[in-house]
Amino acid sequence: MSRYWSPVVAGLSPYVPGEQPKLANLVKLNTNENPFGPSPKALAALREACDDTLRLYPDPGSDVLRQAIARRFGIALPQVFVGNGSDEVLAIAFQALLKHDAPLRFPDITYSFYPVYCGLYGVPYEVVPLTEDFRIDVRDYLPGARSPAGAILFPNPNAPTGRALPRADIERIVAANPDAVVVVDEAYVDFGAESAVPLIDRYENLLVVHTLSKSRSLAGLRVGFAMGSAALIEGLERVKNSFNSYPVDRLAAIGATAAIEDEAYFEFTRSAVVQTREALAASLGTLGFDVLPSAANFVLARHPARDAAALAAALREQGIIVRHFSHPRIAQFLRISVGTAAECDTLVRALRTILV
Repeated sequence: MSRYWSPVVAGLSPYVPGEQPKLANLVKLNTNENPFGPSPKALAALREACDDTLRLYPDPGSDVLRQAIARRFGIALPQVFVGNGSDEVLAIAFQALLKHDAPLRFPDITYSFYPVYCGLYGVPYEVVPLTEDFRIDVRDYLPGARSPAGAILFPNPNAPTGRALPRADIERIVAANPDAVVVVDEAYVDFGAESAVPLIDRYENLLVVHTLSKSRSLAGLRVGFAMGSAALIEGLERVKNSFNSYPVDRLAAIGATAAIEDEAYFEFTRSAVVQTREALAASLGTLGFDVLPSAANFVLARHPARDAAALAAALREQGIIVRHFSHPRIAQFLRISVGTAAECDTLVRALRTILV
């Protein structure tokens, strides 16, 4: 530990991202990247934008991108906030909206960046156990179940379980907690869940966070955004403009705008991922795996007769990488990203050999 670190740094347990191996010829199914490339229109826009204007600062408000998002979701411009990936958007939300005397409440098995941000920003928090079958129980987030929450946060679909709440259940949580901000992290929503965005105009305490890394295949650009009431967005803007007034670079904004506007390509790739996911889940089932219902671009699966860590290691020996978590409740599960149909077939063939 460096003697120059501030006390908060010394006490942090940083988030550990999925491995990005530098080896060639790997079947990489560990970080939930989209197996399809970005929209051809986005790539063309990026190539065209590589010119002398890169010497200039980008638009601090990212207005063209925000306008594209507002049109896409049928909301007003003041209801949209953008940042460098949804992780940055969430980080700003932690500072602007989620730090209160009462604890922030989120599931015990969820995106592991949440407790990291709590440690970084000094946000008190309380984890709520998922049910035995790894669902969010809406009753745990309603008044009377526990002491009042300072704020509520959960992904929908949840990660790494892939299970999703219907919009009606999300509305129950939001409506029942009018004095608390409810943040719904919809990183994977396009692969089969109901978005909470249609609720924004009815509930001023709802913030919905999206990323272009998954369903828009732009993980390399790092663009995310939030949608909510103008008051919530103003809170995010106040923190952003106290930290980094030019968050989204010129190329990222241009590529993201083109991707948002290419609805046909989005629908094609999204549907293909869903179809491949269902085929993968069925194939894993024939091999004896228990596969949780997933509305994301990954599945969480366990084999009742095989250790998950050992399976992950055996797959790695065959050039296939999946994600294994050490959390006690899911230590016997593997999270498997949906790759191309060919990659998923390779995985299934390898598992069939390993399980003999």
